[in-house]
Amino acid sequence: MTRTLASHDPATGELIGEVPVTSAAAMKDVVARAHAAGKEWRRKPMAERVQILEKAYAQLEPELDDLAELLSREMGKDIRRSSGEVSGAAYGGGYLAKEAMAALQSTRTSRDTVVEYRPLGVVAVISPWNYPLAMANNLMVPALVAGNAVVFKPSEETPLIAQAMVDLLHRELPDNLLQIVHGDGEQGQALVESDVNLIAFTGSQATGRKIMAAAAGGLKRLVMELGGNDPMIVMHDANLEAAARFAVASSFENAGQMCISTERIYVDERVADQFEQYVTQLAGSYEVGSWDQPGVNIGPIINARQHEAIVDHVRDAEEKGARVLLGGSRQTAPYIQPTVIADMTPEMLMEKQETFGPVVAMSKYSAIEEAIDRANDSIYGLGAVVFGGEQAGAVADQLEAGMIGVNQGVGGSGNAPWVGAKQSGFGFHGSPEGHRQFAQIRVVSR
Repeated sequence: MTRTLASHDPATGELIGEVPVTSAAAMKDVVARAHAAGKEWRRKPMAERVQILEKAYAQLEPELDDLAELLSREMGKDIRRSSGEVSGAAYGGGYLAKEAMAALQSTRTSRDTVVEYRPLGVVAVISPWNYPLAMANNLMVPALVAGNAVVFKPSEETPLIAQAMVDLLHRELPDNLLQIVHGDGEQGQALVESDVNLIAFTGSQATGRKIMAAAAGGLKRLVMELGGNDPMIVMHDANLEAAARFAVASSFENAGQMCISTERIYVDERVADQFEQYVTQLAGSYEVGSWDQPGVNIGPIINARQHEAIVDHVRDAEEKGARVLLGGSRQTAPYIQPTVIADMTPEMLMEKQETFGPVVAMSKYSAIEEAIDRANDSIYGLGAVVFGGEQAGAVADQLEAGMIGVNQGVGGSGNAPWVGAKQSGFGFHGSPEGHRQFAQIRVVSR
């Protein structure tokens, strides 16, 4: 009897649908089919591969509304955010394919030497639930453009939207070139241990460590983004209203369930009281509820386990002396009401770990060196932000993160890489250099 994976609406608990679980024993055959399909795919000129991918992603366009509703129901984010993610996948897939093609062109380094970018074989893509289409596409598209086949394992929290996207792409893609497998950690482990050549993963550090250990035996390549605990520094000469707007928007985006959400804010004590007032007022204007309720901009937390983890962080802060300016630890699942915490200290869980919920956590500092030290005192290093005047850039230069924002968010513009430092990243994606990680560099001299 085939096992199934059930998907429920996090707001209501209602069963939305089910998908068949891929048995761990079947993973070997899945990957073997991928290798066979990849051999045919890589023989096609790269421009033809890109044309096929453009046609495949065009299949999503007539289904945007239905896909957005499914994404909202399954993950919980409001319909505006779901529509943006689905549209980005549909219209951005072809753009990303062309960007990758440009990055993967052969280049001549001298009269007799050419650098080529060749397929690796089969790429395992393991994606998260918080941005189930966007994060998957960022890994799948360059892998396919490079001539690889892909075995895609979405999060067990969002299997339906992933399956819906893949079903539409299959209308144009060759058989077995992009295969989807469903399940939990058992299936993920079987995929990692199978005959894949590269593992592209976005998710938690704990899972990332397991993947690295499993990949070591075969010396498999890795591209991994492992979350963050992103700091923000507010200097005395910052535009406080702009800083507060960013702080709240970043902390609350996607109900705080975002790897680059602002998690720790260090504010100059000379302006801290005013900044706290701005933040609390803005945070109090956010509406919490289901995706289909008008005006909602904070949806449900993905599951009971994550809800309890957020509550634990807030309760820990309360017990260790934090001031609660809004919300607090008395929260009823599946929602977390907008919460603002002041006087965060290094002993608190929310300073050490990723809270991953709609919580603004602040702390005062007297010397900028103290703020820099606390911002850097973390195993994470995905993003960091500084709001300030003339010296903001100098402060930003001292922060240990892969992506820095000065008076703005992180991530950059254009085709900048998405990259983490410290234990937030192993390899990276996006940008020409990121696209090339999905290929084997070959130097040919004639």
